[in-house]
Amino acid sequence: MNQPCSDKETFVWPVRVYWEDTDAGGIVFYANYLKFFERSRTEWLRARGISQQALRETTGGMFVVGQAQVRFLKSARLDDELLVTTSLVDAGRASMTIHQQALLTTNAGPLLLCEATIRAGWVNASTLKPDRIPSPILHALT
Repeated sequence: MNQPCSDKETFVWPVRVYWEDTDAGGIVFYANYLKFFERSRTEWLRARGISQQALRETTGGMFVVGQAQVRFLKSARLDDELLVTTSLVDAGRASMTIHQQALLTTNAGPLLLCEATIRAGWVNASTLKPDRIPSPILHALT
């Protein structure tokens, strides 16, 4: 598989489908696309120098998903190679909206399997109450 690549617009993370990702028929269980998206968002942040654990320790805050709209188009199967993308749509003072896609790698080019719009908010890690995204974090994302 290729290494992750990114530009300022779209981050791409390769994922291989394993047994643990599939149902009895060898098809990716629908909820696992959310896991793929979570991994890609985490690596997208990491590529921008943002460790979620360090965020919590140094700022006392963290991102939490408040809304996910998912559209399933086709199924991935055991051993498929996927490219999972993450791109920032909008960032405000306390939340951000992210567009994500799971694409099947094919000889003819990437084939869209699933896409989602994720809204993540910044909260105080102790109280889980909404808070403002720290300026350095917001700057690193945009």
